[in-house]
Amino acid sequence: MKFNRFFVLSFFAIAFAFVYINILPYKFPNQYQPTAEDLSKSGFYDRSLEKGVWHGQDVLSYEIPRPDQLAYQVLGDNDGSNKRIEVDLSTQHVYAFEGDNRVYDFTVSTGKWGRTPTGEFRIGYKTRSTKMSGGSSALGTYYYLPNVPFVQFFGNSQIPWGVGFSFHGTYWHSNFGHPMSHGCINMRTEDAEKLFYWTGDKTGNIANGTRVVIYGITPAS
Repeated sequence: MKFNRFFVLSFFAIAFAFVYINILPYKFPNQYQPTAEDLSKSGFYDRSLEKGVWHGQDVLSYEIPRPDQLAYQVLGDNDGSNKRIEVDLSTQHVYAFEGDNRVYDFTVSTGKWGRTPTGEFRIGYKTRSTKMSGGSSALGTYYYLPNVPFVQFFGNSQIPWGVGFSFHGTYWHSNFGHPMSHGCINMRTEDAEKLFYWTGDKTGNIANGTRVVIYGITPAS
């Protein structure tokens, strides 16, 4: 009986560890939650951390010219109340709407090694650049990605934005139109930049964040 109990507990411990490191998306390191000062700024490109790893392959980030004005100044111009983003997992597309008018249509990559959640969300926090890491070295899915550009974290009452689901630019693959992420929505960097400045959210106030609707079934890959 003791052996069986130990076996069952070990099994669940291993299963939990697998889900935590391989299925759940990026989390802020050391349970990091940004301060009010952090929320008023944009992330800066870190030239000291340019080399990354994606599933066993070395990758290299690149710097994007910074606009004259800081991002948060642009973000304060519009509360995003008439805007929404739709994500169709079945077609791997992101659509941006102003009222009933569709203004953008982007081909993206959603979750393959981790599920992209469905439902309604709001943009909760934006940063122009951040570091992401996760996955499993043992399973060949480990990733360490510095300087991920144009990141927009989204969440709701069930899935807080701090869990790590986001829209962001992508420099480590170009296989858009096919699931390729650990749960986030991978975008071409030029597309992520357009969406980043279009949403007009006031960082740190999820109540005013642009509405995000995610639906459909991710195709088998």
